[in-house]
Amino acid sequence: MSNAEDKISQLQQQLNQYNHEYYLLDQPSVPDAEYDRLMNALIALETENPELKTIDSPSQKVGGQALKSFTQVTHQQPMLSLDNVFSLDDFHAFVKRVKDRLNSDQSLAFCAEPKLDGLAVSLRYEQGILVQAATRGDGRVGENITTNIRTIKSIPLKLRGIAGKDFPSIVEVRGEVFMPKASFNALNELANKRGDKGFANPRNAAAGSLRQLDSKITAKRNLAFYAYSLGFVGDFTAANGESKDLTHEFFADSHHQRLCQLKTLGLPMCPEVRLLANEQAADGFYQDILAKRSALSYEIDGTVFKVDDISLQQRLGFVARAPRWAIAYKFPAEEELTCVEDVEFQVGRTGAITPVARLKPIFVGGVTVSNATLHNQDEITRLGLKINDTVVIRRAGDVIPQIVSVVVDKRPDNALDIVFPTTCPVCDSAVAKPDGEAVLRCTAGLFCAAQRKEAIKHFASRKAHDVDGLGDKLVEQLVDENLINTPADLFKLTEIQVSMMARMGKKSATNLIAGLEKAKSTSLAKFIYGLGIREVGEATAANLANHFYTLTAIESASLEALQDVSDVGEIVARNIINFFKEEHNLAVVAGLSAVMNWPTIEMKSAEQLPLNEQIFVLTGTLTQMGRAEAKTALQSLGAKVSGSVSKKTHFVVAGDKAGSKLTKAQDLGISILTEDALVALLSEHGVTI
Repeated sequence: MSNAEDKISQLQQQLNQYNHEYYLLDQPSVPDAEYDRLMNALIALETENPELKTIDSPSQKVGGQALKSFTQVTHQQPMLSLDNVFSLDDFHAFVKRVKDRLNSDQSLAFCAEPKLDGLAVSLRYEQGILVQAATRGDGRVGENITTNIRTIKSIPLKLRGIAGKDFPSIVEVRGEVFMPKASFNALNELANKRGDKGFANPRNAAAGSLRQLDSKITAKRNLAFYAYSLGFVGDFTAANGESKDLTHEFFADSHHQRLCQLKTLGLPMCPEVRLLANEQAADGFYQDILAKRSALSYEIDGTVFKVDDISLQQRLGFVARAPRWAIAYKFPAEEELTCVEDVEFQVGRTGAITPVARLKPIFVGGVTVSNATLHNQDEITRLGLKINDTVVIRRAGDVIPQIVSVVVDKRPDNALDIVFPTTCPVCDSAVAKPDGEAVLRCTAGLFCAAQRKEAIKHFASRKAHDVDGLGDKLVEQLVDENLINTPADLFKLTEIQVSMMARMGKKSATNLIAGLEKAKSTSLAKFIYGLGIREVGEATAANLANHFYTLTAIESASLEALQDVSDVGEIVARNIINFFKEEHNLAVVAGLSAVMNWPTIEMKSAEQLPLNEQIFVLTGTLTQMGRAEAKTALQSLGAKVSGSVSKKTHFVVAGDKAGSKLTKAQDLGISILTEDALVALLSEHGVTI
């Protein structure tokens, strides 16, 4: 073996191992920079020695020569689709049909998995080497997309652990190519910067990427793949290419176990796949996946249940286009068509003027939607939206409904341009568009009724002063009746004034005044947060309080001094300075300071804080506090709160349904705290939740 050949072989083995660690084990052992350095070295050597470049080399993932067109591929076994159900009753009816056909009342084990919203493909390995990849097409004939599939980093070009004669010559794997949400967002952000049209959803982006004739473009799209079944498995047995099915000789008689076997060969398996002992567990799996849908790194549109026993699958067989042993239990539709009947403009507590589309009510994502935010003028221009247009509306989980695209072909003759206001729609004051921002803002500050209302709502909110009995409707009523204009006016209210308002009895008035009295006792951090300074959230407010210790010090801090605070950059620092420059803001703050009772913060250096430099990670659902509240409390004691677990982590706080972070912490031997233990720790150091 020549020196170059030896170096190439070593680099290929290293890179294949790093790919396996990154995409299959989720435990990369080297940083991206080292991986890139080795890849560049391999490409350089193969360029100098083209005769040594093999089709399974990791370098083939960067893309090859552009194709003129795609050729067709006839599937050795048809690629079928799935029948759908949309309710638990329909799923039970499917199970009954299966049992009736099997003439059995025994419980059925199912392999359950999320229904990925991507593109079905077939991968053909010969002697362990990827030689062909094809789309589903019509189920019988698809397109040859081998060159593009080779660029997907999670798909191995060579199977792992193949022992020559101890493994079939042909292994065909079926699975889904998809675009992760992060890749989709990055792709559309880049398109937006270039002035190009983005993709409507990740599925369209994945399909468009796989059908690129230039595989170098596909390589840049960061596609991913999960295997979900086997196709043909066998050996060539005759000169005419006929082959023998060897699936049962090499693979388990359980669908779930087969997926696990594919994973050992280096093929990615969706981490959410589960083996269910019986059909009664199916709805629990469906509800669990539906609940975590928005948190998954990839798009799904339902769940899939497959009879796990392969012998039962064979007995059940197929109908014309789908297997009888599998079903897709779909989620409620997240996208629907509706009409934009009008566009109105709302003014937020910071003066931002936001266009809101008034929609013809439509049921989507499990609820009836009649409004959707349009963010700003740039978003309307990007969409090309007009009033009376037909649009695609999307609602995913608890995400605010958004307009995805305009159906231009359905545009009516009475479509109207959306005209932005030149003055504030609430107070008629001048509007301005600050440098570097995409939004219009009212310049009137707290003199604008809309901003007054929103500022007071924010001040009284749970994470700020948590004024019991003061809801949004009551704030609006108090402002409309000129009883309050600023948060400071809240503490001037009397029980008699409140009790005389419409729909406010003596008991409600008494409760509100008591709630306001209680709200006077607060912390400096909550007071700063409650002022509603732009981009000063809970964590930043806590950092300011812990750094400066007094309100006077914060009010008089310079731009440079503010930027010494953790989490405060130049923009946030300027927002703080501008807030305290306004005379009406200073008057409100002075009025509040006169009635508030926050404890004096003992001035301590960072080294004196009890949790100084200790790193915490929060995972799962906390029931006694929100994650943001827990983070702020920990930071007030000097702790650092990280989003990921590493060897440097000191404690992991595990709430309900803690996932992979808890598992990793256990593997690393990191101390685990329950929520009760966290509350006790905070209480020990004088922080109450």
